[in-house]
Amino acid sequence: MGSSTTLFMPDKSGVANGSMAKSRESLLGVHLLGNDNSIVAASSFGAHIYRPVLRPLDVLPLIGTYNVTNPRGELCVKATLGAQYIVIIKKKSWFFNLDPLKVHVSGSCHRESAVLSLTLPDHAASLQFTFKKENNLFYVTKLTASLSPLPVCLGCANETYLGLVSPGKLFAASYGRSFRCKSTNVLQTSSEMSIKLVFLQMQAFGVPGGHYGEVDECLADYNQRIIPIILWAVAVGLLMIGVLTFLLLKENRTRGYERL
Repeated sequence: MGSSTTLFMPDKSGVANGSMAKSRESLLGVHLLGNDNSIVAASSFGAHIYRPVLRPLDVLPLIGTYNVTNPRGELCVKATLGAQYIVIIKKKSWFFNLDPLKVHVSGSCHRESAVLSLTLPDHAASLQFTFKKENNLFYVTKLTASLSPLPVCLGCANETYLGLVSPGKLFAASYGRSFRCKSTNVLQTSSEMSIKLVFLQMQAFGVPGGHYGEVDECLADYNQRIIPIILWAVAVGLLMIGVLTFLLLKENRTRGYERL
């Protein structure tokens, strides 16, 4: 299956600085300098191993667009998102942002199922979305995640965090339309790891012309859009009731004075 990645930069509040990570020593040898979210370990045998670096600060991840095509070259899955791993170590939260420029995209497309896999070098991290088509709907039926970061402290053990979300119907939309959620989604994949998805939009089982179809928005976005309208309507209604009440009271007082 064909695949591709496109990188989008979020606003200034969401762009991580490209500072260099400090080198460390480990059993593997010397760590080469990397960016904020990764480091390359150079072993004594000359092999370079990619290892994510967990950070204590929560920074908005970069947004990427990932495509999977079928054997005929037709786009069957398109997903735009920013992804962040949140790991709990000794009751403290640590963060790792998925870098779209380092992601290898793979997947598969079938008549009623599809898979989108996002993997970092050396399988240091992965996200896999499993899609299902049912009647006039498509949705994510399963999300799996893995992360093998550097230890957060000297003497800490190497850990690989694995997680799974299988909610039934996640990110559902009508066939031919796209699911979109500007609100943040945090999915708990295990007791130690959660996945945060931001600026999410996806479409499966056909993306005509490579462009997203009409949008089915998530409930959180709908509430953010409709609640202010409802509150405004309630405020206007209360104001009108107050004005009408004042006018009625004023009219009653005028009639009372006329009788006197």
